[in-house]
Amino acid sequence: MRTSILRAIAFTTFLPCIAVAQSGVGGSSVSALPTEVPFLNIAPDSRSGGLGDAGVALSPDVNANFWNPSKLAFIEENTALSLSYSPWLRRLITDVNLAYLSFAKKIDERNTIGASIRYFNLGALNLRGLDNSDQGTYTPNEFSIDGSFARRFGDNFSLGLTLRYIHSNLSNITYAADGLQTARPANAVAADVSMYYKNPTQQFGKDALFAFGANISNIGTKIGYTENGPKYFLPTNMKLGIANTWYLDATSQLTFVFDINKLLIPTTKINPDGSINYGEDISVPSGIFRSFTDAPGGFSEEFKEITFSPGLEYWYNQQFALRTGYFFESDQKGGRRYLSLGVGFKYSDFKFDFSYLAASQQNSPFANTLRFTLSADIGSKQSN
Repeated sequence: MRTSILRAIAFTTFLPCIAVAQSGVGGSSVSALPTEVPFLNIAPDSRSGGLGDAGVALSPDVNANFWNPSKLAFIEENTALSLSYSPWLRRLITDVNLAYLSFAKKIDERNTIGASIRYFNLGALNLRGLDNSDQGTYTPNEFSIDGSFARRFGDNFSLGLTLRYIHSNLSNITYAADGLQTARPANAVAADVSMYYKNPTQQFGKDALFAFGANISNIGTKIGYTENGPKYFLPTNMKLGIANTWYLDATSQLTFVFDINKLLIPTTKINPDGSINYGEDISVPSGIFRSFTDAPGGFSEEFKEITFSPGLEYWYNQQFALRTGYFFESDQKGGRRYLSLGVGFKYSDFKFDFSYLAASQQNSPFANTLRFTLSADIGSKQSN
């Protein structure tokens, strides 16, 4: 029973890539995209956090490990390290947080390796038995460990590959129809494939840089918490985006970014009574391909499964940055909408970034979310 409670918390409270399971107007049902370990898709760093969670084509930095590992091939630093922290959904829960550590190292002018760790602390829970006896305190948590490789092909194009280990520890007991079963921490493995293209150009009489990025992430095994229980899809996600930078003068540059995201998992149906209809059990490859055509409402509903993230970043003298962005999701698929603001400072080889999320909806659990990132560039820079 404890696992069921914990998974319900994870499902409805702090994991943002699950659609809200509510009945539609007039008793009609809505469709959701439920997955396990959706913390894998939470934007961890402050730079992209200030851009409405856009970053797949943004200029490369060490946090490309999350957004688009192929960009690592174009980082300027020989070695880079970054630490990010975000208190998560503090309007609902006071001790849930996400920490992210990212590292990148150039092997040579064409090849770069990266590594990162994400740790999601779900806070402390006071457990009670069926007889209301004190069962102690339990701290559920989830984490992932990534290793990435990126390679440049010429001066404008790169590919990336990431391998990922995922661990989810939510509880140690669950309740089944035929009695109690021992639950276990869940483990899975996954991979990301990514690409990045950039093209220096001229626009409006100014030097400019156009970039396109793509990343399909979390392609991997299903995950389950009991020996013989059901297995669930990882949050396989397709992220596509552009970034266009205008070099306004010798000290100023302005970048427009625009990302779209779509979960590549089968659409599930929320019944009028609020229960989830998972449908037939299908393989991961089948689920990915079916995700483009299986929405009950046809193409119109498939389009609503896409989220949009436009943003603007302004840099002055490569030392001070201002950012803003907006995240939009259809009401039928969760209805997350929020404005984000961010600032960045660079001093010597250190960078500090901060972002603030102002939700559009009243009483949104995402309102006032803060992210903090500290980065360090180590070694000489290389021209890209």
